[in-house]
Amino acid sequence: MDLVIRAAFMYLFLLVIVRVIGKRTMAQTSTFDFVLLLTISQVTEQALVGMDYSLTGATILIIVFVTVNIVFSIIKQRFHFFSKMVEGTPLILVDNGEPLPVRMRQSQVDLEDVMYAARSIHGLEKLAQIKYAVLEKDGTISIIPKSKEE
Repeated sequence: MDLVIRAAFMYLFLLVIVRVIGKRTMAQTSTFDFVLLLTISQVTEQALVGMDYSLTGATILIIVFVTVNIVFSIIKQRFHFFSKMVEGTPLILVDNGEPLPVRMRQSQVDLEDVMYAARSIHGLEKLAQIKYAVLEKDGTISIIPKSKEE
């Protein structure tokens, strides 16, 4: 039973940590972020298994993680507010060519991240060419260019 409690706790703890880290980190992993994730995974492994390196222990941990994940998926489908809390919502970062600095700071996205998305997706060179830049729930940045008439 100890393994089940450890697995459920670590799942919830890691879910909170990933939410705190933010969307940008999940979509654009830097070298530092990668090292941090590797370290977290090693520490998590030690906390989960302790001294139990058995096949049974590993199987129980995997079953608990999958079960908790399925339960969370069901809860997210039934309760919209829970989905917003766990996954967040899309966030507009640029509105008609004007960056929204407070939102960008809160989401840890800088202007270079937005311009990289604009260049790579649409070949846009200037901020003024962007109607909206949206930080999606998965951490990617969607660019909606201004139309020719705008």
